[in-house]
Amino acid sequence: MKLFVSEGNPHCLKVLAALEVTGAPCDVQYVNHDETVVPFLSRPTLPALLLPSGLHLFSPNAICQYLFEVKGQESSDLCSQWLEWEATDLQPALLQALHMAVLQGKASNLPKFLQGPLNYLDQGLSKRDTTYLTGEAVSLADVVLWAALYPVLSEPSLALGKQTTPHVSKVQFPSHDIKQMLPFRVMCSECVLAVCYMNVVAFRSPQILFLGLIEIHLCVCSLSLPQEGKRNILLTSALPYVNNVPHLGNIIGCVLSADVFSRYGRLRGWNLLFVCGTDEYGTATENKAREEGLTPQQICDKYHAVHACIYEWFQIDFDFFGRTTTEKQTEIAQNIFWRLHKHGFLVEDTVEQLRCESCQRFLADRFVEGTCPHCSYPEARGDQCDKCGRLINAVELREPQCKVCRQTPVVRSSKHLFLDLPKLEPQLEQWLDRSTSTGDWTANAKQITRSWLRDGLKPRCITRDLKWGTPVPHPDFKEKVFYVWFDAPIGYLSITANYTDQWEKWWKNPSQVELYNFMAKDNVPFHSVVFPCSLLGAQDNYTLVSHLVATEYLNYEDTKFSKSRGVGVFGDMAKDTGIPSDVWRFYLLYVRPEGQDSAFSWADMATKNNSELLNNLGNFINRAGMFVTKFFEGCVPPMELQQEDKKLLALVSWELQQYIQLMDKVKIRDALKHILNISRHGNQYIQVNEPWKKIKGGDAERQRAGTVTGVSVNIACLLSGMLLPYMPTVSQTIRDQLNAPQSCHNAMFEGTGTFVCTLRAGHRIGTVSPLFQKLEVDQIEALKKRFGGQQVFDVYDVAMVNAVDPEKAKQLTQAVTEQGEKVRALKAQKAEKAVVTAEVAKLLDLKKQLAAAEGKNTEPAPQKNKKK
Repeated sequence: MKLFVSEGNPHCLKVLAALEVTGAPCDVQYVNHDETVVPFLSRPTLPALLLPSGLHLFSPNAICQYLFEVKGQESSDLCSQWLEWEATDLQPALLQALHMAVLQGKASNLPKFLQGPLNYLDQGLSKRDTTYLTGEAVSLADVVLWAALYPVLSEPSLALGKQTTPHVSKVQFPSHDIKQMLPFRVMCSECVLAVCYMNVVAFRSPQILFLGLIEIHLCVCSLSLPQEGKRNILLTSALPYVNNVPHLGNIIGCVLSADVFSRYGRLRGWNLLFVCGTDEYGTATENKAREEGLTPQQICDKYHAVHACIYEWFQIDFDFFGRTTTEKQTEIAQNIFWRLHKHGFLVEDTVEQLRCESCQRFLADRFVEGTCPHCSYPEARGDQCDKCGRLINAVELREPQCKVCRQTPVVRSSKHLFLDLPKLEPQLEQWLDRSTSTGDWTANAKQITRSWLRDGLKPRCITRDLKWGTPVPHPDFKEKVFYVWFDAPIGYLSITANYTDQWEKWWKNPSQVELYNFMAKDNVPFHSVVFPCSLLGAQDNYTLVSHLVATEYLNYEDTKFSKSRGVGVFGDMAKDTGIPSDVWRFYLLYVRPEGQDSAFSWADMATKNNSELLNNLGNFINRAGMFVTKFFEGCVPPMELQQEDKKLLALVSWELQQYIQLMDKVKIRDALKHILNISRHGNQYIQVNEPWKKIKGGDAERQRAGTVTGVSVNIACLLSGMLLPYMPTVSQTIRDQLNAPQSCHNAMFEGTGTFVCTLRAGHRIGTVSPLFQKLEVDQIEALKKRFGGQQVFDVYDVAMVNAVDPEKAKQLTQAVTEQGEKVRALKAQKAEKAVVTAEVAKLLDLKKQLAAAEGKNTEPAPQKNKKK
């Protein structure tokens, strides 16, 4: 048996104690806490016990139980009861207590969390006359419970010692040494406890439970905080709106792109914090709650879990994934508000709005509909008519109705607060000049920002007459909440504050911290103009964005994603396709819309999988490993480099350097091509040298075969590192197959990049197997049909059908609505005229199709009825 433990993991203390007490024969290997030793788990899990059968145990209590059973010590019913109590009651309380004590510095609050469990334990001890918890011999329960408790019972600074119960307070430690456990560091996901000395693990009666000495020192280093002398990067992904299930375009535009850069930054050794979360306030949440018969909070809870599940499957490795409906959000947003108010950057103005007297509230645009004043369409919304496409002020609607109660609203004046963007514009311009010239802003981010500034900024309303939102603290506006686009970006700050009380070290530290924002292009103005103005006006030394990374749009085949029409793959559907998440990641990043819109295509995905992954990348790595296994008994052979080999190594080094240059500039799609170039070079190298033939020749030819094999397997190791940001599971699988150390990539990604030999002659590799599977034509066709929905027909085909088609009309109505929203968004962003014109043309085409499906004449109504 082999036991894998990590320095700093409190659960490892349990299993080491059990090993010492039982004396079970077992090798102990110390590994890094982030090293994956259980091959079928996607995340590091320690401790882990490798059994003689090849199976793994990775539950600390299960490992302890197995070690006791190996020595013939079965667990009694009483022992099982203690184990259940430790897992379900004691451990949750310990995690809360350690988080409070170490991370928040509130050790005095420990008794609040632990007094209940300690009372229960004390009662159990006082009722028994036995030497140990379950009898007269040390049991599994003794090891598990006291190993779990010793950090809080033996450290005076945790303020628990004097407040423990009578029997528990007599805890001491045994006197005999456990040499192999010196020194040992204890760390959990919530805190880091360094154990400098450990002398024991045997358990005595309630009077003498432990004998010996443990010295424990606290150090708060598990949280990511800025560090002197390091590159500190604060990385955010645009907060997804909570009640929208993200489709592939949303995923590549924000969270996936950010995740790739986050993983790359850590590969480079940068000190990095990656935060995101769900944006949960606003009108859309109220609407969704009304539709589903739930409260807004219930809607948020439901869909936050949906988002978290989707991102976990796509292996998005946030440091913290939070939400905006928190006390921290209210606290920070209101603080920024008051500072803006104090410095004179807020102005009041009166706005005419529709108010429903029945519902006793002003109606947001989405809560009112009526007859369009321009084309007389009877179902126009409060912001735009979906039939004629004209923008509308809600008070202009004829015969308006409240969508909730269907009563007729009345026009009332409502006083609102506006962020005085014109007054802040000079500061904004100065900051933008610095940031865009020194940082890595994508071209579209610069263009969209400048288009907003071109004609001068206008005051922007920051309040809304809603109930679901962050309350405005001003007494004159106490019935209002903050407008979502003032409030939502502040979510980055509050989410970080929920991660650590020391959040200001990231967000009020512009001299040490670089801020990267990842988003799709429609979010640019709020991150480059509105939010920076809020922070500049607050005058509180906030960290502003240094690098604004915006993608274009990803379409689905030749149309748009639409949940209602069943068109396209959404995040909760991808895992049901049978295609691994790493392959999804690869293809989305391969077609990432960096400079222009791009499209997801099933046929192209199959082609890229079968050609680039299977035949190129996978083929090279598999051949390199198989040659080692088949020809050299699993050990890397000696290498004698010739000129041809040196040329290849120079070429690979150049590709690595290009990869690093592009990734440093967040050119994620372009950098991926250099990974594939390296494997192509490797395949050609193998093909030209034919090691499978040379291995059968004389000594010189066998030596040549060994050199080609050794060089190839080292290139495969390099590729595992370069792939890590893109395909983390495949990267780990390659390292496992090559038996490469976790640190094998450290030197290669320093500076401009250096390709070094990490698998030296004599290194024994693991078991090699294929990395990828072919995507078959029939499989792809079935998926394309499954996610194709009811496609919108071409306008000319529809025009030929004169009969009314209610089902098609319903689908087209939804399509018109979605396209209308897109046009409105573009106009609001002041997008280029050509872009807006193209999208308006699409909208008009959809309206023609809708008219045909309804059996109407497809000629525009205004032209037909126009009189002179």
